[in-house]
Amino acid sequence: MSKADILNTIRRGLGRGLPSDAERQQVLARITRHERNLIPMRGQGSESEVQALFIEMAKEAAAEVIELPSLQALPGAVREWLQTANIPDLVMASDEELKSLDWTELHPIVQHERVALAGDLASLTLAFMGIAETGTLMLYSRKESPTTLNFLPDNHLVVLKRQDIVGVYEEAWARVRALSPGQLPRTVNMITGPSRSADIEQRLQMGAHGPRALTIFLIG
Repeated sequence: MSKADILNTIRRGLGRGLPSDAERQQVLARITRHERNLIPMRGQGSESEVQALFIEMAKEAAAEVIELPSLQALPGAVREWLQTANIPDLVMASDEELKSLDWTELHPIVQHERVALAGDLASLTLAFMGIAETGTLMLYSRKESPTTLNFLPDNHLVVLKRQDIVGVYEEAWARVRALSPGQLPRTVNMITGPSRSADIEQRLQMGAHGPRALTIFLIG
């Protein structure tokens, strides 16, 4: 059944006919305004309070948070994490900020810049934003960072700058829309902690639909 068939079935169930031009324009105007919902109190505060809330909520969601003073400290920190986890290689995004770093420090870890494949153990990507109210990461797909990096490997390592942490979802979506006015990225992923499910006998299983572990390297 096509989307049009589904919508027509809903319309008939509601006893409504096709929308008039005026009704269509009214809906389009409402969508274009991007009106904000009620903003939760916990997402409001000073910059330092919002950053502290993000760390608290991310850890509560079972993410690991490693704080680093600068982006230059990232390669050494990633090597240490991978060696501790006994992971011999890393597939990573090819964003210019990552490529500008001295990845010779990663040795003897093998570095790949490509899409993630089944069987990859760890990936490294840049987060676009962090959302403090739920400790959520926002990432979007692009040539330099395909979505497979976010979901296929067992371990997802994510780089997030403190300056890119906002209090609430509305602020994050406003920044996404500002990337390319009038056109959203093809895919926007909201990631809160590692993948998990309790569908089977209500027993929590990590890595049910994605990475078993999420590690956030918080820069700055």
